[in-house]
Amino acid sequence: MKNSPTIRLALFQPDIPQNTAAVLRTCVCLGVGAEIIGPIGFFLDGARVRRAGMDYLQCVTPTIHEDWSAFQATNSQRRSILLTTKAVVAYTDFEFQSGDIVLFGRESAGVPDYVHEAVGARLLIPMSPQARSLNLAQSTAIVLGEALRQLDAFPKLREDKNRCKTEID
Repeated sequence: MKNSPTIRLALFQPDIPQNTAAVLRTCVCLGVGAEIIGPIGFFLDGARVRRAGMDYLQCVTPTIHEDWSAFQATNSQRRSILLTTKAVVAYTDFEFQSGDIVLFGRESAGVPDYVHEAVGARLLIPMSPQARSLNLAQSTAIVLGEALRQLDAFPKLREDKNRCKTEID
């Protein structure tokens, strides 16, 4: 039986395989569903993805969307929350809801204006003024941690140590 994630994480056209693998590993560890919006700039089964994702990747099957339109068609009943340096609301001042999809843009370019216009909210991670942005994998972990805390949805501790007992999709 598969878990039913409280929230999901989506990556918009990721272009660094190691970051994508690290994000998928975070999804596995936190019990969060994963979605990838194409086009993708690399092969998901490539060596760099496998190296960074280690054996965690066998525990996650991300939903792959051909493009933004396909993502929207599949998720029209869910609220998409975009993390962007162009936002004015901090993620810590936002009230996450069960069913939200937390969306992150490309490492090299963020997301286009049409994505900004289509989302339910835009949030930022406050940081030092001399910094441009955090690494994608670090950003996802920070924001997912807050969303799961608010929703009291962190995975429950297991007594057995069998990994990948259930698949996260």
